[in-house]
Amino acid sequence: MTYCVGLKLDRGLVFAADTRTNAGLDNISTFKKLHVWEKSGDRVITLLSAGNLAVTQAVISLLSEHIHNAGEGRPTLMTVETMFQAARLVGSAVREVREIDGEALATSADNFFVTFILGGQIKGEDPRLFQIYSAGNFIEVCEDTPFVQIGEHKYGKPILDRVTRHDMRLGEAAKMVLLSFDSTLRSNLSVGMPIDLMLYNTDSFTSERQFRIEKDDPYFQKLSEGWSDALRDAFANMDELEL
Repeated sequence: MTYCVGLKLDRGLVFAADTRTNAGLDNISTFKKLHVWEKSGDRVITLLSAGNLAVTQAVISLLSEHIHNAGEGRPTLMTVETMFQAARLVGSAVREVREIDGEALATSADNFFVTFILGGQIKGEDPRLFQIYSAGNFIEVCEDTPFVQIGEHKYGKPILDRVTRHDMRLGEAAKMVLLSFDSTLRSNLSVGMPIDLMLYNTDSFTSERQFRIEKDDPYFQKLSEGWSDALRDAFANMDELEL
């Protein structure tokens, strides 16, 4: 299992993904689930993945191969004109992998369950954010709900529901997202450190604000401890139920 989050805010986009792919008693492994394609001054496209690792790897590899073989005339993430077209391209890659591997996976203990968060900006339009499903179809984030989650999302959702605002600073949003991960990490061993984090400022067309948050990161430890203390204090200061 995994946990990934994407937010679309007035100032830009925030992405975060854990790196755990296996949480057995004696076999814990990690794998990067935040992938970026960039053309300086023109576009930044970010893809977060959850689900069957073999399938998500195949989709990402297929998208990258198409870029390297752009001379074949097919559209790629580096040539599409809108993020909507980019979402359709990812959906097509999912369906292409399903056509190749879907039957074999259906007959084994594994399955074809995958989900993706796609976000970014292509010059000429505002940043956009999508959630893409196993069938290759997708939805776009709207004004009512400025974030999407995939994977083990239920533990980290309450703080996003309560705190997210469109006008948040990206650093403020990153703090909220890390607290969302802290709640998830405490409740589910299948989600694990380190956390890959990316902040994208509108019209910057650069992916330079990428960070990896390790288990011993001083800021994350301070944030986790402070959040626990604040929750305990808030609980202690609330009136008890009188029966």
